Amino acid sequence: MADPFGFMKYKRKDNPYRSVSERVLDFKELQIPLDVEERKEQAARCMGCGIPFCHEGDFYGGGRAVSGCPNDNLIPEWNDLVYRNEFKKAFERLSRTNPIPEMTGRVCPAPCEKSCTESLNGEGVTIHDNERFIIDNAFEQGWVADSGRPKERTDFTIAIVGSGPAGLSAAWRLNQLGHNVTIYERADRFGGLLMYGIPNMKLDKDIVQRRIDVMKEVGIEFIANTEIGRDIAYDTLTSNYDRVIIATGASVPRDLTIPGRELSGVKLAVDFLTDITKIVLSNGDKKMRQSLKGKHVVVIGGGDTGNDCIGTAVRLGAASVTQLEITPELPGERTASNPWPEYPMVGRKGYGQEEAIAAGNINLTRYATSTTEFVGAERGQLIAINTVKVGPGFKPLAGTEETLKADLVLLAMGFTGAEQSVFQGFGITQIFDDNTTNNEKVYVSGDAKRGPSLVIWGIREGRKTAEKIDDTLRVLVTQ
Repeated sequence: MADPFGFMKYKRKDNPYRSVSERVLDFKELQIPLDVEERKEQAARCMGCGIPFCHEGDFYGGGRAVSGCPNDNLIPEWNDLVYRNEFKKAFERLSRTNPIPEMTGRVCPAPCEKSCTESLNGEGVTIHDNERFIIDNAFEQGWVADSGRPKERTDFTIAIVGSGPAGLSAAWRLNQLGHNVTIYERADRFGGLLMYGIPNMKLDKDIVQRRIDVMKEVGIEFIANTEIGRDIAYDTLTSNYDRVIIATGASVPRDLTIPGRELSGVKLAVDFLTDITKIVLSNGDKKMRQSLKGKHVVVIGGGDTGNDCIGTAVRLGAASVTQLEITPELPGERTASNPWPEYPMVGRKGYGQEEAIAAGNINLTRYATSTTEFVGAERGQLIAINTVKVGPGFKPLAGTEETLKADLVLLAMGFTGAEQSVFQGFGITQIFDDNTTNNEKVYVSGDAKRGPSLVIWGIREGRKTAEKIDDTLRVLVTQ
């Protein structure tokens, strides 16, 4: 274990964020990593408690919620190794279960920390930041590529449709096991939501590209701008590969079909974030900083995507930003029905909300509020929205109607699931718990199977799918 008294000696210290006044001027990464000695102190806070709730996913709420890490990461072990200055061994333990920890080390909400034993009477260990340190150091030392090279190659070929967390995780593991992997992506860049669904300040695209580059280096093939079913027939893929993995994610956004939806100025959040990321990647952020100057922006929906939209709007110079949540405000502390080690369902401010409030949007978030109509001018441009407060069952409360100025509305209400055309194209009518389907050649992994979820879920699903495929292919060799 790490220092048995570390949790008493050292207070929790997260990677600090750059000051609000500085970071809203660009799209550069938010965090400033601690130095090595401070990071070792944070690792020393891991108690070696003997009952590591952190690294075992405990499912509740019908299996949709989890406390602890659903990927079974060996957290106490690599915390101890960081404390002991054995960084390479820490990387080996971390990468045993997580093929792309640089992503979760930046964007995961860290249910592991909330179920840490220390969080019973204080603040949990900085598992999220420790993970980031381990993998970033591994890249700096050149250890990552070597960990992905297979000892020997098989003749089996696998096609992966989609290059998000599940696709990348499956590809890395299959390649490690010696199989020949090709990833197909319909977008112009690889990474799925990691590239275009999360803004640059939260996940720098150089970090995503760094992983893609090392995957190419160890033998994985990537093909962009290619949509299966349009550019390549479904049966061509199943004929040319021994196995196919559908890892397209839950890419269908939840829409709001109310009067005025057709007005220009009403956009899906994912489209907005994609467009801005493409501009940042191609031109940098200097040419776009004031593109929303004088504009009133309304973000409908909370969660990470809503927060990302708020932070992006502030960076683009919005005159005002308002966030609408249809649900009531969460409590400030855990309730009796939400005990440790469950993930705490409490109110918290995201980085974007903090930035918007600092920019003068004092009453940023309006809870228990539903939008009833988008209001437009004669030429079809959005100018306002009509809202109403809601009570139990989201029923409107008479007399609470209000009209808000709005030049841009961003719909950040989550996703409903995967596009069905790909399943139909492959003739998929059943998906089983082990990610197999009624088509013995085709597997489904990540959000394409589970529905909208966390990046860590995609990583787990991808790894498990890869190992399942490996098992079935090894059986063929012995027959």
